[in-house]
Order: sequence, then C-alpha cells, then structure tokens
Amino acid sequence: MHVVVCGALVENHAVLLVHRSPTRRAYPDLWDLPGGHIEAGESELQALAREMHEELGIHIVAEASSRLGDLHAGSGEGAVHVAVWHIRDWVGSPTNRAPEEHDDIAWVGISELGGHPLVFGTLPALLGSRSEPDRLPRLDEARTTASPSGR
Repeated sequence: MHVVVCGALVENHAVLLVHRSPTRRAYPDLWDLPGGHIEAGESELQALAREMHEELGIHIVAEASSRLGDLHAGSGEGAVHVAVWHIRDWVGSPTNRAPEEHDDIAWVGISELGGHPLVFGTLPALLGSRSEPDRLPRLDEARTTASPSGR
C-alpha cells in the first residue's frame, strides 16, 4: 500500500488544485490536491510541509494545519491511502515548482469542484465537511494574482 499526504490550501472559499500531467503513470490528466508520498521516518505533517515546499514553494504554518480525513483508491499492491490535511495558513505565494508532475495549478471554488475531473470524486464532500474557517490573510503578507482574492 502506498501512503500519501496531501494538503488543501483554502482561501476565500476556494482550494488550490494541481492538474496531473497527461504523461503521469498514475491518475493522468486529472485534478488533485498537491502532495506526495510519506518518506521513511517522516510524520504526516513533516511530509506535508516538505511536499508543499517542493511542489508549490510555500512554507505551511503547522499550527494552522489540521487533518480532514482519509481517501482510498485501488486494491492490493496498487492501493493508495491518502491523508488529507486542511492548511489554513502558509508563507509565500503558491507556484508550480513541479512542472514534470503538474502541468497547471488553479484556485477552484469549493462549490465548483464537481465540475472538474478529480482523482477522488469524494473530495468535494470532504472539503465541504471542514469546520475550520478559511485562511485569514495577514496584513503584512504580499499577495499576488495567483490568489483568488487578487490582493
């Protein structure tokens, strides 16, 4: 079984998704949350922090991250267990730093997720179940047009 961690960066009722390259072996040409495999000796939160930095160039605020739940796919040796985390605060502006894995990233309204081809069809329900508030932008943080708030 493959153990994976992924993060839902949520801001202004939108979540950041990555589009898996059509050349990927697993789940090509689908939208997903950013993340990846947990390496030996890493906790879920350590892996989440590493993956968000490697893939998006951001640093998550661990204290503002909470586990949302689990997703499962496949069976046998191909089975995947995904731990999903809600990331309420981070430092930096997300950019695609893994173009070999993702050919696009986009902020998608949580209410609009059902209109996208997703790796996990249950993702909209899982994100809709979160009880934590959206990210609250800090006044000292520079915002870019990559953010749904446009600030």
